[in-house]
Amino acid sequence: MTTRVAIFISGGGSNMQKLVESMTGAHPARPCLVLSNVETAGGLEIASAAGIPTVAVSHKPFAGDRAAFEAALTEAIAPHAPDLICLAGFMRKLTAGFVEPWAGRMLNIHPSLLPKYRGLDTHARALAAGDALHGCTVHEVTPELDDGPILGQATVPIAPGDTPETLAARVLTMEHRLYPEVLRRFVAGEGLPVRLAA
Repeated sequence: MTTRVAIFISGGGSNMQKLVESMTGAHPARPCLVLSNVETAGGLEIASAAGIPTVAVSHKPFAGDRAAFEAALTEAIAPHAPDLICLAGFMRKLTAGFVEPWAGRMLNIHPSLLPKYRGLDTHARALAAGDALHGCTVHEVTPELDDGPILGQATVPIAPGDTPETLAARVLTMEHRLYPEVLRRFVAGEGLPVRLAA
């Protein structure tokens, strides 16, 4: 049985594109929807060009009412009947009301080696701390921000002279390797977590 995957994005969708490219052949999952909270997100065009249904649900009309925004998300994805949600650069915090019904069926990728550096500005924070290693994590989503069981991590050495921008670029390269591998193993029920190194 094929697992139907909805992918949530907010921007260019490079991780979404890598996930979509991976879900071919003998892969046990297929993309059924790409959703964005930003109507002009470049990733929507990429998904549409790949023949994947897309929908935009802007958060702006729901300012101050997360529950109403999340109800609109639920309504938007329902016709596509996803079995799993992959957050891939979706820049809205989801509440327990949305997350809990998807417990064990929602994944996220975060640009740090969790539990270090939850939230934003992870690359600058790793540099400021003098870390030798940085990287990215795929985890199951729980109501707590950037929490939940870790399904895979990829490490990147921090080089002398790195800036947040140069470090972010190298981490993104590893995100593109890690997320598809974790998704494949997760859907197939194979052993986790995945460990990769640059």
